[in-house]
Amino acid sequence: MAATLAFPYLPTSYHSGTGVLTGRVDSGVVKQDHPLEEEQLIHVRHRIVISLAFAVLALTAATAALAGTFNTTATVTGAGSTSLTLPASASIIDTLDGTDQTATYAPVLGVADARGTGAGWNLQISATAFTDGASHTLAQGQVGSVAQACKAGSTCTVATSSGITYPLTIGTTAAKFFSAALNTGLGKMDVTPTINVAIPGNAYAGTYTSTVTLAIAVGP
Repeated sequence: MAATLAFPYLPTSYHSGTGVLTGRVDSGVVKQDHPLEEEQLIHVRHRIVISLAFAVLALTAATAALAGTFNTTATVTGAGSTSLTLPASASIIDTLDGTDQTATYAPVLGVADARGTGAGWNLQISATAFTDGASHTLAQGQVGSVAQACKAGSTCTVATSSGITYPLTIGTTAAKFFSAALNTGLGKMDVTPTINVAIPGNAYAGTYTSTVTLAIAVGP
């Protein structure tokens, strides 16, 4: 079967007019019986592929030339001081049975150190004696231990406390009961002292009240 194939995209040097191919037709593709024209067509395709390769290289070089760097400056400002948040009140409930007993309360203290200096801090406590208003009293108690934990939503540096021995007897003069060494205690945290109050076997029944004063000071 003969077929007619035109080469409108080839230069005039490669063909003239319309060529008549006498090859077989398989699946709609004409197989040429003219090796010279086929070789010329391959050369044209090679030139097209080479041209595309050069275009890709040029585009890559242009993209690389657009790269650059810049610097970002982060300015972090610290707060002016530390802060201490106290609970509104605390309570103890005890039932007399004739023996000496110990009642405990554990106020949660909110400590914040947003100064950003790592200068450290310390907590101090003092209290008046418990009194029922009828000349009966109970001692202020002792700090038996202190726990701490980062406050929810704050990545803190837990405090390293040293130089304090427990139990620490509470008196009317402020005494250091917990501290944060240099470069510790940054961020927000809850500090919870466990305070033990002695209830002697010969105590009078009644409602006793003590005023507890807590403070935070700069430095460990």
